[in-house]
This record gives sequence, C-alpha cells and structure tokens, in this order.
Amino acid sequence: MKFFIDTANLDQIREAQDLGILDGVTTNPSLMAKEGITGDENVINHYKAICDIVDDNVSAEVISTTFDEIVKEGEALAALNPKIVVKVPMIKDGVKAIKYFSSKGIKTNCTLIFSAGQALLAAKAGATYVSPFLGRLDDISSDGLVLIEDIRTIFDNYGYETQILAASIRGPLHIVNCAKLGADVITAPLAAIVGLLKHPLTDTGLATFLADHAKAAGK
Repeated sequence: MKFFIDTANLDQIREAQDLGILDGVTTNPSLMAKEGITGDENVINHYKAICDIVDDNVSAEVISTTFDEIVKEGEALAALNPKIVVKVPMIKDGVKAIKYFSSKGIKTNCTLIFSAGQALLAAKAGATYVSPFLGRLDDISSDGLVLIEDIRTIFDNYGYETQILAASIRGPLHIVNCAKLGADVITAPLAAIVGLLKHPLTDTGLATFLADHAKAAGK
C-alpha cells in the first residue's frame, strides 16, 4: 500500500520523506490556505517546491467546475512537473474532464467520492485514483470503511486499474483497516502516519533492554 501525506506543509512533507515510507502528497485549496499560500503564482511555486521534495505523485487540485476550465487548469498543472496528478472533483464535468485527461496520458485523482457509484463512474472515465473520504462519512454516522470494501469488490470484479486512494484518514486505525481491505493508497496527516510507530509495549520493552544493557555494562 502506498503512503501519501495530506498536507501543504513543506516541513511535514520533508519529515515524512525522511522517514523513508512516503510515496506522494495530496493537497487541496484548504490545505494551501492553512499554510498561508494564496495567489496563483504562489500556489504554483508551492507545487514546484513539493515536487522538489518527493519522488512522485503530487495531487494538485483544480478549482474550476466547468469542463473547459477544468481542462485548461488541469493541463497547466500537469505541465509543471511529470509528478503532478490533476485532482478533479466528482461532478459531471469533472468526469468528462477525467476522460479527456486519460486520453492525453495525464494522471488524475477524482476527489470527494462518497459512494461506490461515484467511484465506478470515475474508474470508467479512466481516473488514475479515486479518493473516497472515510472520515467525513464517519462524521455523519456512516461507515467509510464499508465504502472502501465496496469499491474494492467492484474494481476487482471488472479489472479496473484505477487505484483506491483512501482519504480523510483520522488516525492510525483507519490506515490499518484500509490496508486490510485492500486500499491501494492512503493519504493521511503526518500525525496519523507517525502514530503507526507507537505502542506502549515497544516503549516499555526498549526501556527494559536499555536498563539491562546499562547494568551489564556496569553503568
């Protein structure tokens, strides 16, 4: 399973990259704004900075909602760097744009997926990734993991090459459960990824080993 980090914070991206497990980055206008990145030129330069850090797979989201504008914006983003994946919303014109991008060899990430039917449409249009939002479904008392399972079954039934990119991850358990269900990718905040490192028995075990070593060494 690939690990993407969901942020526009360059320090967090570098930390995840240094950990040695990072496969990509997902961003959106909200994450850009959170880092104080505003204005078209600054946003473009920030995407370039992210591409300089990671090896591949930088999802850059369009803000347009009509076919012609999505295509125009998406082509401009894709031209920035071969690592760019154009992130397109799950709307009618977005699906049309995904089909167009697919025909041009431009990688896409269909975002804001909340149903298996939406994921199916995006896959048929040739999306590279679909992004079902687990946490937001959990927030309205719906089980986001069931959606991952349903999409996995449908894609496997028909051999779709579109990858399931589990998004809106809220913690380490989401990551583990997505791996168990066969998600191809997760995108998560740094805290959720680093949270996989932690276990109290690891901490106590290491403390015991170090204490025993100190005794044996006469310290």
